[in-house]
Amino acid sequence: MSSKPHFSIEFYPPATPDGIEKLRGVRDQLAALNPEFFSVTYGAGGSTRDRTLQIVREIREAGLDAAPHLSCIGATQASIREHLAEFREIGVKRVVALRGDLPSGMADPGEFRYANELVEFIRKDSGDEFFLEVAGYPEVHPQARSFEADFKAFITKARAGANSAMTQYFYNADAYFHFVDCVRREGIDIPIVPGIMPIASFTKLARFSESCGAEIPQWMRRKFEGFGDDAESVRAFGLDVVTALCERLIAGGVPSLHFYSLNQAGLTSELCRRLGLVNQA
Repeated sequence: MSSKPHFSIEFYPPATPDGIEKLRGVRDQLAALNPEFFSVTYGAGGSTRDRTLQIVREIREAGLDAAPHLSCIGATQASIREHLAEFREIGVKRVVALRGDLPSGMADPGEFRYANELVEFIRKDSGDEFFLEVAGYPEVHPQARSFEADFKAFITKARAGANSAMTQYFYNADAYFHFVDCVRREGIDIPIVPGIMPIASFTKLARFSESCGAEIPQWMRRKFEGFGDDAESVRAFGLDVVTALCERLIAGGVPSLHFYSLNQAGLTSELCRRLGLVNQA
């Protein structure tokens, strides 16, 4: 491709006032890269609702586009309507519609079981007012019974009214391209944006990947393990790996890239610089 894709950046709501203040600085640094929007995650069962809304509100007040996550597990139709009203009030036009996780100790999932039901409800309640993103799992959702079951669930929520999809992170580009090919064969033509996870710590990455179902290729794992406690080598190798992954994805025609920043500016900024995405119009 001769043109570079757009890109977006994800934050999570910090648990402390100091963390929120630090995130403001990170946001300002990353805003200088001119991302298409910032997304903000939403805790299990709405546990971060107020903090998520605060961060989204501040992003909007800074004149930037924000896409709050909205999960339906534990929610009611009334609570979803309330969320949408809050989003409407602060000028949010894009929402990441998710099933979400059932909080520990919560037995009742609420009035929604799956993300497609949330997408259908938002469409029924608000028409085309919101641009709806859904999640995709090129390497299969960790709670899915099989690839086929997970893929069917994705197709169902795409057909329910999704405008676009963002994927779980991965390090095997073939998994992404295979997933996209399967989706296209079903007649679904929405953009499928790859999720990109910069690598700051292999120990943390390995732990997180185990819980979310993202595969770390064996060659990568062996290389990282060989660095031991050499954090600088881990960072340098991680940047090379993720840069090469993004370059292959861009060459393959991806519509955009979605960076999971982990509320840090350094690695995402460096990746954007290496990929020539900085200060794009």
